[in-house]
Amino acid sequence: MRISLSSLSAALLLSGSAYAQSQSATAPLTVPKPVAAALEQVKPADIKAHIAYLADDRLLGRKAGTPGYQMAVDYVTQQLKTLGVQPAGEGGTFIQKVRLRRAFLQPGATFAARDAQGATLPLTAGQDYVVYPSPELPATSVQNAPLAFAGFGISAPELGYDDYAGLDVKGKVVMIVRGAPRTFASTVASASQDLAGLLKAAINHGAVGFILASAHAGALPDLKTGTYSVLGADGKVAVSRTFAVGSRQQFYGAVSAATLQRMLQTSGLDTTQAFAAIRSGKPASAGLKTTISASAQSTYKDIESYNVVGKFVGSDAKLRDEYVVHSAHLDHLGVTAPVKGDSINNGAHDNASGVSCVLEIAKIYSKLKEKPKRTMLFAFMTGEELGLLGSSAFAANPTVPKAKIVADINMDMPTLIAPLLSVVALGAPHSTLIEPVKKACAYMAIDLEQDPEPEQNRFIRSDQYSFVTAGIPALHIKYGNKTADGRNNLSEDVQKWRAVTYHKPQDDINGRFDFEAGRKYVQLCFLIGYQVAQDPARPIWNQGDFFGQRYGRR
Repeated sequence: MRISLSSLSAALLLSGSAYAQSQSATAPLTVPKPVAAALEQVKPADIKAHIAYLADDRLLGRKAGTPGYQMAVDYVTQQLKTLGVQPAGEGGTFIQKVRLRRAFLQPGATFAARDAQGATLPLTAGQDYVVYPSPELPATSVQNAPLAFAGFGISAPELGYDDYAGLDVKGKVVMIVRGAPRTFASTVASASQDLAGLLKAAINHGAVGFILASAHAGALPDLKTGTYSVLGADGKVAVSRTFAVGSRQQFYGAVSAATLQRMLQTSGLDTTQAFAAIRSGKPASAGLKTTISASAQSTYKDIESYNVVGKFVGSDAKLRDEYVVHSAHLDHLGVTAPVKGDSINNGAHDNASGVSCVLEIAKIYSKLKEKPKRTMLFAFMTGEELGLLGSSAFAANPTVPKAKIVADINMDMPTLIAPLLSVVALGAPHSTLIEPVKKACAYMAIDLEQDPEPEQNRFIRSDQYSFVTAGIPALHIKYGNKTADGRNNLSEDVQKWRAVTYHKPQDDINGRFDFEAGRKYVQLCFLIGYQVAQDPARPIWNQGDFFGQRYGRR
């Protein structure tokens, strides 16, 4: 038996629910009757229908810039029009053009590492190292540039940690391993591993090149299909995770764990000791007795893709000029090598499910005669699978005034495979957004938990992080650990499911789904956004918060 939301609300208000009290010291959430009635009309079958279309084989995996992706753009645009959503893209349309650059490394690229005696280390391309194409400079070269090991490559003096303190890298190639000290909070540790930030730190300290070293044995990236960046209106790179925007960076490469160890050994450094030091919060940076020479030629294929953006204008004369964003990425991986005979990566969970949820949230608003005070923005992003490219482009140059965007509630692969009994609000504890989350969870009788998998770095792996780095408070609601049988081990179940489904052709509409969980997810995320839209005070970063201090209002 399903308890109605209006009945649940009344029960909470009358009883002063112990759960609501435990989640928030503030008064329980009161939902107006028209809003509660609209919430009741969310249908699991409608969520399934959106996913079924977007994950159909005809769309060939919705890779950004392909005809299949354009079919997804057309579908979402038509759904928004049907709901009465107004266009909020460019030039009175529903779309924002995102120019993607695909860079390819030409044959003949060179890479050599030499020790203090000038002897060349024997290295094999593809096995010991890879050279990346430059997305902006067709020809790049470094010759006999000294190599410096900069630990995790983190420059965060405000946290009492700086891998560059006392390390001169001007004119050098910087080599790092990806990670963070154990002393960092999980979300701060995740943010500290963002490649764009790590690269920027190296270049800002004067480096001419950058090497990402593997900390563990494993295959290096296969770059045959190229790398992706976003071009600005001036034709130059605006967003990249292999190139420092606005620089003349000459090299980006990756080396294996074995190559890292050999390079450190040429300077008498012990890998085990160095790793132990930086993990404990003690930088172990050092100039190495190794020089790097490398050259590369790059060619490009520029592609047009699109974000889709719509709006419902707010009802308040002043606050309607501010925006609350519900976002989800529309793209997926396209067609790849077959797995169990199937090569189409349908992306039903990732992220047709999130797109479906945003559409259903828009449908709730379409049923409200009186819209919330702030304007609601519905944004469907391209290029998330290529490195958060569409959302980065939007957050940097939105189709509405950037300073007027007050919050983003992102929906990426909510993992609708079991009853939604608890959630994790990634990012919310860093700002006042945590309060509407608490109230919405209490209203829905859903537990609010800590992230059960902080090592997954999920906070920086979805589009909400593009808003965070633009200074906009943002969050991403993910499943919690609570299960109906009381074992409270959903994350273990998800890990097993993900091993055979995530980023594979097996993620299709015929897979495992709990569409009633989708209904609750839509209702919960709506209630969070609705509260933000109604509150005269816009969300702010918590005092002294890492993200507020680092990114603030840009």
